[in-house]
Amino acid sequence: MYAARTRASLRGWGGVGAMAVLCALALAFVLLLPRTQSSPPDAEATAGPGVANGRQARAGDCREDQAQNQTLAPSGADGPTIDAIKARTGAKRKLVVGIDQNSYRWGYRNPNTEGAELEGFDIDLVHRIAADILGDPDAVQFKAIPTSQRIPAIQNGRVDMVVRTMTITCDRLNQVAFSAPYFKTGQQVLAPKSSSITGYDGSLAHKKVCTAAGSTALAKLDADRESGRLPASTDLSTTVPNQLDCLVRLQLGEVDAVVTDGALAASQAAQDPTVELKGTPFTTEYYGVAMKKDASDLVRRVNRVLVDYRANGWQKSYDTWLSATLGSDSGPSEPPAPRYLRTS
Repeated sequence: MYAARTRASLRGWGGVGAMAVLCALALAFVLLLPRTQSSPPDAEATAGPGVANGRQARAGDCREDQAQNQTLAPSGADGPTIDAIKARTGAKRKLVVGIDQNSYRWGYRNPNTEGAELEGFDIDLVHRIAADILGDPDAVQFKAIPTSQRIPAIQNGRVDMVVRTMTITCDRLNQVAFSAPYFKTGQQVLAPKSSSITGYDGSLAHKKVCTAAGSTALAKLDADRESGRLPASTDLSTTVPNQLDCLVRLQLGEVDAVVTDGALAASQAAQDPTVELKGTPFTTEYYGVAMKKDASDLVRRVNRVLVDYRANGWQKSYDTWLSATLGSDSGPSEPPAPRYLRTS
């Protein structure tokens, strides 16, 4: 059962090597995503108390510090997207979700469980969404996808949604739709404890930095090197499909540092006691559930789930998976009160 899995012990973790092998076992893609349509009429009426609404900003007016607010108000009404998901029969009556299977404590296969089951903070949220839409938290088909394939997997209909530590940005909002944010984080530097690197500063001069292809980290580093905030000699040529691959490159001495979300970096530091976070986060970012751009009914439904989840479930999941790496105080990681500025 889902509840039992979230309490599964992490004793005897086999290390990065085990996960690196397991991540090669990605599930085969199938074409399942239904046709999507417009938003349900009762969305505004079911937004719930304590939330802010407003006019939708034009696409060209999107500001990065407000991107997390460009989502639709919650609704429990079914629409064409949800109807199509519910119409699936037999073994195919499942929510198809793109996830990571090698991000420790977020979405990873625990080799100490029967069948190396998927566990983590993102996985908990997926089960909650499936329970709401299909009445069964286990009615999920997980598809492991690399960082660079998150948006194509949604656009091509291979998944209904992606729940994979995905930051909400203006550029991505032009390609997919997002839920309200469910986690707050920021970019941070990970390097060996013995390294002279002190953080996101001049100490990265002449250093080789690894990032995941298609990540917000890579976009930020490219922009900052061009603007002069990052030393021009910083080598950003090493990109990998999955973030865990950066940790492996760091362990092999092929790169000097890794830049990724601080929440992910903390989990990687927990896997390898020879590395540590350097300096403080240098951005503020929010994770959201990504869906097809016109799947308005699904976006609204996920936002309704998140309203309930933030009040009952989010903290328990944080305590189970993230308190050991991010600290017992979940305050810095809690998403802001949702605002729903998108109207259609």
